[in-house]
Amino acid sequence: MNRELIAAIDLGSNSFRLQVGRIVNDQIYPLDGIKESVRLAAGLSSDRMLDAASQFRGISALRVFNERLRDYPPEAVRAVATNTLRVAKNAPHFLVQAEAALGFPIEVIAGREEARLIYVGVAHTLPNPHRQQLVVDIGGGSTEFVIGKSFEPIVLESLYMGCVSFSLKHFPEGRVDKRGLRDAELAAQKEIQAISHPYREIGWDEAVGSSGSAKALVDILELNGLSDGGITRSGMEKLRALMLKAGNVHNLQLEGLRPDRLPVLPGGFAIMWAIFEEFGLERMTFSEGALRLGVLYDLLGRYHHHDLRDATVAAFGKRYDVDMPHAIRVAETARSLLLQLDPLAADEENMDRRFLEWAARLHEVGISVAHSSYHKHSAYILGNADMPGFSRMDQGRLARIVLAHRGKLSRVSAIDPESPEWRLILCLRLAMVVHRARDGRGLPPLKLKREARGHVLVADAEWLRNLPLTASALEEEERQWLSIGQPLKIRVERAGARESSGA
Repeated sequence: MNRELIAAIDLGSNSFRLQVGRIVNDQIYPLDGIKESVRLAAGLSSDRMLDAASQFRGISALRVFNERLRDYPPEAVRAVATNTLRVAKNAPHFLVQAEAALGFPIEVIAGREEARLIYVGVAHTLPNPHRQQLVVDIGGGSTEFVIGKSFEPIVLESLYMGCVSFSLKHFPEGRVDKRGLRDAELAAQKEIQAISHPYREIGWDEAVGSSGSAKALVDILELNGLSDGGITRSGMEKLRALMLKAGNVHNLQLEGLRPDRLPVLPGGFAIMWAIFEEFGLERMTFSEGALRLGVLYDLLGRYHHHDLRDATVAAFGKRYDVDMPHAIRVAETARSLLLQLDPLAADEENMDRRFLEWAARLHEVGISVAHSSYHKHSAYILGNADMPGFSRMDQGRLARIVLAHRGKLSRVSAIDPESPEWRLILCLRLAMVVHRARDGRGLPPLKLKREARGHVLVADAEWLRNLPLTASALEEEERQWLSIGQPLKIRVERAGARESSGA
């Protein structure tokens, strides 16, 4: 495969989309795209369970994508899932089958991370990205709002309302009447009111719509002479009258109205009308850039070693006033131990290595809350804060490693015994033990290796003799690892001889 090709997959609440792009001089040129109408959100029950039919549609779409991407290396493909898979209770079960069908990992991203990626995609298509933009993206299950300038978002928000969910709730079987339309518009305005005032205070030079609902409205308004360009208030008023006159979206006879978009048109319209009302808009332009293009540009950064996650880790270190020299020493020791266990970690892009280093650099963010049980506070922050570049699964992994870096291992015993997370936890815990004194000591003379069901740590006797606190802590590590059935044996070497001991 041409190494300059990358691909993004967007598992949206209405459609699943694949976009392939070619990298030319740090720019991405769309090469190929596939869209499958899945309407995942339509299969979400009142108790937030995905039904079998919607899961089947999703798996079938991903099998189609798999054929297109079969020869792509893992680092050239990124798949993200949005609102419906954020809220569905049985999403983990579906994702196992989905990843098997696609052949690549799938990240469930948080709402604000989705908003950030949407803005990145839109900004790369604007004629003048240095103007301040309000970007609105009405999806199937959520709507994202961003104000940004010069490729950088200023404020991000994701609201739990979308064209699929609103169409199902307010326009059953496509029926459109005055009461249903007004109820939908008021429900959307109520959601938007929570952000409209601060957004209007920040302000913007231009409003831009992206993705399916905005594109459907632009096409309908322009092709039927209802607008002189883009989405306009007057054009929306005319479309509103036409929908009410038809009484049902299936009775509409309009140019540009695609069959796959028809069932969700009224929900998307109601949300857009509410956006115009709450933000006082008269006109909105349309951008072809959206989540998929944002994912491609984000992937381009990782591809060229400009990973946004590194910048986020650095920013968190500053925000939470982490003792960074200490954190870096812990990270270096943890990495050296991992390299002894896994030669593949010598690659700087090895994901286990990167997660271990990120966890080491951020393991003390919770001290900003309270020193007592700070590891629990750290894990909560890393699992729940907005961390640009990190998916929810990324954050969950970081949180588990950090939660387990001290104290009882039994609190994370639910981690699969075969998971590579255990060796990352082991390396971080041992690094923490030897640097507990914060005395600036360098890499310790330790050798770590896998043995039978557990691990063996060989320590230099001369080095350990004057470190009674470290020796005691290593004894406690033996007890902790034994308690979860993954033994760690501490051995002390002296002048070529080997002593077996509890340190």
